Amino acid sequence: MEKCMFCGCKKNNPVLFLTGLYGNICVNCIEQAHHIINKKISKKKEEISSVGSNISSPKDLKQFLDQYIICQEEAKKIISVAVYNHYKRLTHDILDKHNEIEIEKSNVLIIGQTGTGKTLMARSISRFLNVPFTIVDATILTEAGYVGEDVESILTRLLQAADYNITAAERGIVFIDEIDKIARKGDNPSITRDVSGEGVQQAFLKILEGSVVNVPPHGGRKHPDQKMIPIDTTNILFIAGGSFEGIDRLITSRLNFSSIGYKNPTRSSIEHNEILQHLNATDVRNFGLIPELTGRFPVITYMHPLDTHALYRIMTEPKNALLKQYQKLFEMDNVSLILTKEAIDKIVTQSLSTGVGARGLRTICEKVFNDFMFDIKKNKSILKIDGKMVENKLNNYNYKAS
Repeated sequence: MEKCMFCGCKKNNPVLFLTGLYGNICVNCIEQAHHIINKKISKKKEEISSVGSNISSPKDLKQFLDQYIICQEEAKKIISVAVYNHYKRLTHDILDKHNEIEIEKSNVLIIGQTGTGKTLMARSISRFLNVPFTIVDATILTEAGYVGEDVESILTRLLQAADYNITAAERGIVFIDEIDKIARKGDNPSITRDVSGEGVQQAFLKILEGSVVNVPPHGGRKHPDQKMIPIDTTNILFIAGGSFEGIDRLITSRLNFSSIGYKNPTRSSIEHNEILQHLNATDVRNFGLIPELTGRFPVITYMHPLDTHALYRIMTEPKNALLKQYQKLFEMDNVSLILTKEAIDKIVTQSLSTGVGARGLRTICEKVFNDFMFDIKKNKSILKIDGKMVENKLNNYNYKAS
């Protein structure tokens, strides 16, 4: 007697049977399987549509960024709008399958000196949206076939950050750091093969634009017999950052701010720190990024260099301010750390002289707090550090405290 290969009911029962090459299946099992599949599909759609759903407006994202990033108001505003539009576009595409208008994504290029908060900006965005996020260094990438990593390896890192959930990875964020280091080395690309410059830029084109890329699951070079994972990069948001050292001179030259002969007071009134506000795609192209790559970053913004006032606020105000971090470290050993305003001023002043932005704050703080941390058990319940103590510590490390 023939029976259902799933539930085992016999074929003589008043139930419709479907007969296949490998056995029979009753209509009840078919309906149950259909219900399970639809349930999984709807759950998957809900997971996809929830990505970025906690951002109701660009102001929400900017208010979140304000908790972690000091100053840079223009950059935070531009990036908040770009990220909001990107994830709004994803949600709209899911809900409206018959939409005839396709909205293209807006990758972001952030230009600014080291230590101004480019990487922190991207990391804070991913924390707010709760999406897979990875940081890759463009300096390790080379053209396929040469020593180094292929461009596709950045997608492997994103896939690993998503715990190999392809659906989540295809809606993640990739931050490409030091993208200015792959600038074209010469004006004539035909002189030599620029395997770590223009060659990498050309390899980036298809990934940034949006295409299905076969990615090795564990990184490294591709092998013919290796199993690949296809990833669609259409909905992956790429944020690139770089210091672009010397681009201010290109901007000055383009705008003809320099003068010949007697100094022109009108043109020279533009401060060095305000040059970047005149930045556009032409300057990025003249720096060495090929036009095809520049065009795939329609949103270009800049980070202002940090001054003493900004560094002081970074030291004390953000949610994860450096001073709060050290206070937490001392608190773990039942020590309350107190820094006077004069002490913070001296740390900020010396940090500014290092020329590495906010990263210099940690360098100076390590010099100041190192001895106190070494003898942590000898400290009293309250450790108060004033300006004189900071000056003495810095003098021990040959810093000229002022």
